[in-house]
Parts: sequence; structure tokens; C-alpha cells
Amino acid sequence: MAASIPVTLSTASVYPRRAGFAFEVAAELGYDGVEVMVWSDDATQDPAALTRLADEHGVPVRSIHAPTLLVSQRVWGRAPASKLRRAVDMAGELGASTVVVHPPFRWQYKYARQFQDLVHELNESGEVTVAVENMYPWRPRSKGERELKAYLPGWDPADHDYDAVTLDLSHAAVAQQDGLALVAGFGDRLRHVHLADGTASARDEHLVPGRGDMGCAAVLEDLERRGFGGDVVVEISTRKARTAHERHADLEASLLFARAHLAPVPQKYSPPPPEHRHRPADAWTPGS
Repeated sequence: MAASIPVTLSTASVYPRRAGFAFEVAAELGYDGVEVMVWSDDATQDPAALTRLADEHGVPVRSIHAPTLLVSQRVWGRAPASKLRRAVDMAGELGASTVVVHPPFRWQYKYARQFQDLVHELNESGEVTVAVENMYPWRPRSKGERELKAYLPGWDPADHDYDAVTLDLSHAAVAQQDGLALVAGFGDRLRHVHLADGTASARDEHLVPGRGDMGCAAVLEDLERRGFGGDVVVEISTRKARTAHERHADLEASLLFARAHLAPVPQKYSPPPPEHRHRPADAWTPGS
């Protein structure tokens, strides 16, 4: 019996390839849709271009990741509140149900003061859900260094009264948190999941699920048991793939893993060993 929870593909998963390739491979492999990471790729900023890609490949845009990363600080200007509003407007235009947003960086103190109220206002005013993503502390890589407090009001949505939350399992790995405990703790606020594995590394790895220590299989099976109503979005790193075949292999393994463990009767599936060396630091994380 097929899984009822949609499994979609983040355009970030094909970096450094562009959004058009993400739509192409999502259609080829049978993903249920695409999450668009808005950044320097012009197509990710243009609703008309995204509509053409969705129509051409028969793959809908189901969610938008607002341009709130370090690498997208200048996309759509420098005002983060305006960029979040624009992301919500674009999601509505495309028929996407969710906008993922990171909490503000510590130096965005004015934005941080209004952030929770802004998210609540946007969630109250329309059909698009703004789901705040869990981040992680920027841990020192050598002894004697202090942990950098990079986010305001904080990196952990559990500490804040957001209406809706996105759970990123790779981020949880960096924070050394338990995925099952986060699912239980977020409860009905959990609306969206970024599926990627990780270890206790201080770097955000975004591994193919099943190649790390986060117990991704158990998390997916728990989501199915709970009747989770959101999307599971594959957001892995394929930066070091040397060929289209190697990139396809990782994207296919991630989809097969998700579908196997989201099935009403879970199936046994473990991803094959990688065909290329993984690069831990992803394009959308600090230190890249």
C-alpha cells in the first residue's frame, strides 16, 4: 500500500544544478512535488518561471523556502520581513501550502523583535502556513572556542510559541537532539519535515536518510502512525556527485527510503553505499 504522506524534493538537493533540473529529476523519479529554495537562481525568484517548470514536468510546487540563509541575504533586497511576506505571496500564487523560514540571525535584531508577531500575523491572514525551522547552535570546532549564539530569539522552536514548525533532521543532528522526541514535543505544531540524516558532527551534513545516526526510519514511521498531515521534503547534499548518475542514485535512494518507511505497513529499506565522497558543508549552511 502506498504512503499517503507526500514526499517532495527540495531544489537545494540538486545544488549546484539549478531549479529546472530539480523539477526534471523529481518528475523522472516520481516525487510528489518540489520545494523551491529561493536564492540566486533566477528561476527560484520568479513565479512565472516556476509555473512553467511545474507545468512542463507535471510536478507541483508544494512549498517555498524563504531566502533567509546566509547565502541569500541579498536576494529580494535586505529587509528580511519584506522577503518573508514576498515568499508567502509567491507561495499563494503558485498554490503552495507552506513557507519555510529560518529564525532571524542575531545581528538582525530589529527583525527578531517582530519575528514571532509577524509569523503569527501571516498565519492568521491566509491559507499559506509559515513554518519556522529548527536550527542549531554554531558549535566550536576546536577546544577553547565558545559556542556562537547565532539566532534570535533562538535556534530551537521548542522554546518559542510559533504556530507552525518545520523539523529538519540534519539540523537536529548538529544540535544533538533526538528526532522522535522532537516530533512528540512539537505535537500539532509540526507541519513540515526536511528529511536528511546526520551525525554528531558540528557541520550540517544533509546525508541521504539511513546513512547517519538520526533514526530517520523510526521518525518517518512515527509520522505515519500519528497521521501527519504535512509534506516530507528530501533535502540532502549532492554537491560532490561527479555525474548525473551519482546524483540520481542519491535522490532515488532518499525517495525509496521515505516511501518505504512512510507506508502504512513499513517496508525494509536501507540506502546503498554512496558512490561518491560526501561533502559535509552544504551551500545553504554557515562555513560554506
